[in-house]
Amino acid sequence: MSSTDSRASIDPTARIADDVEIGPWTLIGPDVEIGPGCKIHSHVVIKGPTRIGAGNTIYQFSTVGEDTPDVKYKGEPTRLEIGDNNIIREGVTIHRGTVQDKSLTSIGDNNLIMAYVHIAHDCVVGSNTILVNNASLAGHVCVDDWAIISGYSLIHQYCNVGAHSYTGMASHVIKDIPAYMMVYGQPAEVRTINQEGLRRRNFSSDTISVLKRAYKILYRRGHKLDEAIEQIRVLAETEPALAPLLKSVENSERGITR
Repeated sequence: MSSTDSRASIDPTARIADDVEIGPWTLIGPDVEIGPGCKIHSHVVIKGPTRIGAGNTIYQFSTVGEDTPDVKYKGEPTRLEIGDNNIIREGVTIHRGTVQDKSLTSIGDNNLIMAYVHIAHDCVVGSNTILVNNASLAGHVCVDDWAIISGYSLIHQYCNVGAHSYTGMASHVIKDIPAYMMVYGQPAEVRTINQEGLRRRNFSSDTISVLKRAYKILYRRGHKLDEAIEQIRVLAETEPALAPLLKSVENSERGITR
């Protein structure tokens, strides 16, 4: 049975599963859908159109689904979609999209979004990511699965953060981060592969060795980018783990951190 504090304010058109817990002084507006097993703490603001899946926990003072302050935004009914089993900690802000992109900000499953993180309009966050305290994503940023963005890191608009990558504390990211790479600095530079993260996710020592080899081709042998890509493409024919790296480099429009 739903457990909604009488001091919460919920629009009658909001669609909320029967077992959702909602704390005092929370505001839930129209065009909001919240799936089963969610817990919304006190003083949360959720505006629509927003869809929140199952098993999510949102902590106090977070603002979810708010209009973007982007000057292009003129009040269009853009959307926010959040998947399942995410933890959204205190003071997080997540804005809906703009019609100049796909009218959608989206967040996948099993993410840990820590205190005071900002996710701007039109961002796409995958699954199993960690965004540490005060990290900020500007508009149109894409964060792939299993990436970790450390505290106070700033990701410039339109940047892509590759799968299994890692940004060190307070990194300023102004270009795309290829999959598996570790970056830090202002501006951020690639230092090595995210070896410890890969070990924790049970990547084999052989696979890690292959990724190290690809890293050296891309960053340590003085190749032009096209030459490095061609060599990694040849390796990827027999090493499937290189596919995300190759894709993130080949598809980069902003240019990779290099």
